Amino acid sequence: MRVIIAEDEVLLREGLTHVLEKEGFSVIGAVGTAADWEQAVDARMPDLAITDIRMPPSHTDEGLAAAVRVRRAHPQVGVVVLSQHVQRRYATELLGAQAGGVGYLLKQRIADVRTFTADLRRVAAGGSALDPEVVELMLARAGRFGGAVGGLTPRQLEVLALMAQGRSNAGIAAALVLTEKAIVQHTSNIYDALGLPVDADDHRRVLAVVRYLDAAAAGAVRPPAT
Repeated sequence: MRVIIAEDEVLLREGLTHVLEKEGFSVIGAVGTAADWEQAVDARMPDLAITDIRMPPSHTDEGLAAAVRVRRAHPQVGVVVLSQHVQRRYATELLGAQAGGVGYLLKQRIADVRTFTADLRRVAAGGSALDPEVVELMLARAGRFGGAVGGLTPRQLEVLALMAQGRSNAGIAAALVLTEKAIVQHTSNIYDALGLPVDADDHRRVLAVVRYLDAAAAGAVRPPAT
């Protein structure tokens, strides 16, 4: 898997490169600015592009803004924002722009390299990987219930929120103390409620997450009480 990294701190950039190459990734570019990252992605078209948020010159949101532009220009490239910060600006646009192929992970909450690289591979394959704090941010502007997502039950919203984090059915079952069979039934009911076509389960899963994030961004759902 071909990867391009943007990280302005050289030790972190070299460290991430080392970790990924050790886990079987091919790092074809590692740069220190968002502008250089965009140019590298345009020129080399990787499978996955990873960026920090706060990049030179202003160290505010250059990386996140660049991630939005890369996603628009190259929807086939998986994009992962890897940062210590959760920022509302651009986050909604980044996560709701299209189905799948996106991740937003927090550096300080990554406790296991294998889990981290599994998240990266899932994004590159067209899935999603969102830190729970990012999901909470997406829901922070929530107002009234509305639309198809607003018609889901509280339990279905809990399941869908965990799906948005990238959890498997087994992971959701463990988090909610339910059987995996019950989660399969909940996800099937969610697909029906959202009117998703009968297709590969992974594709419907991504579409369901995108509907959820779009509704959250519009203030059409509120966070489930867990």
